[in-house]
Amino acid sequence: MTEKVGVVGSGTMGTGIAQVLAAAGNHVVLLDVAIERVQRAIASIESILMKQVAKGKIAEETVRETVANISPTTDYQDLATCTIVIEAVFEDLNAKKAVIEAVSSVAPEAILATNTSSISISRLAALHPVPAQVVGMHFFNPVPLMPLVEVIRAEQTSDAVVARVMELANQCGKTAVEVADVPGFAVNRLLIPMINEAIICLESGVASREALDQTMTLGASHPMGPLALADLIGLDVVLSIMEVLHRDLGEDKYRPAVMLRRMVAAGRLGRKSGQGFYAYN
Repeated sequence: MTEKVGVVGSGTMGTGIAQVLAAAGNHVVLLDVAIERVQRAIASIESILMKQVAKGKIAEETVRETVANISPTTDYQDLATCTIVIEAVFEDLNAKKAVIEAVSSVAPEAILATNTSSISISRLAALHPVPAQVVGMHFFNPVPLMPLVEVIRAEQTSDAVVARVMELANQCGKTAVEVADVPGFAVNRLLIPMINEAIICLESGVASREALDQTMTLGASHPMGPLALADLIGLDVVLSIMEVLHRDLGEDKYRPAVMLRRMVAAGRLGRKSGQGFYAYN
C-alpha cells in the first residue's frame, strides 16, 4: 500500500527520506522555506540515482518514476491531503514546534512523524492537538543506504499509529525497530557516548586519531572509526546529543568532551565544514 507523504525539510535527512519514499512508489510532497532548496534536493536525488543507472544497478525509467513521485512546495496547504507527514527540520524545539503547528492546522488527521534524534517524542506530541497521532520515525544518514528506522512511541502515541509507520518503513525496504522514548533512544544512547569517549582518549593521548579509529575498525569490525564517524555525523550534532544525554540522564559519564566543545566553537564540524578530526576537500 502506497501513501501520500509530506516531508518537511529538504536538507540531507529530508532529501534522503523523500528519495526512499518516492522510490517505493509513494507520492511525496517535499516542503521547505525556499523553492530553490527543494529543487536542489530533487536534482540531487536524480543525480544520485543516475549514478546507479551508470553502474547498471537500476533502469533509467526507475529514476524518472522516482523523481515524478516528488512534488516540490513551500506551501503547507499542499500537505492537506497527506496521510503521513514526516518532520525533518534541524534539531531545535522551536523549529519543530512551528512545523507541528503548521502541519496540524492544514492536515489535522495526518500522522505526524518526527525524525528527531534527541528531542523527547512525548514532549513534541504534547504540542499537537491530537497527541496520539505523533510518533518518532528516526532514519539514519545516509538514508538510502542505512537499513534501520527507529520507531519511537511517545506516552501518547496510539498503537495504530505505531503500526502504520512501521508498515511504511518496511514498505520502503527498511527494518523498523520499536524503541522507548528515552534520551538518545537506542542507537544514539549507545553510539554517541562511544564517540565522546574516543574524543576523550584522543585528548588524553591514549593513541593518535588514526590509531583510535583502527582499534574499532580492525578490533571491533566497525565499518568506520569513531572519529571519522563523528566527522560524518557532524561534531555539532554529536555535541547536541551528548548535551541532551547529560542533561536528561544527569550522569557525569555523559558529559561532553572538552575537546568536542572546543572544536564545535571553532567551527570544525567535520565533513560539512571541511575540517574536523580529519581534513576534507
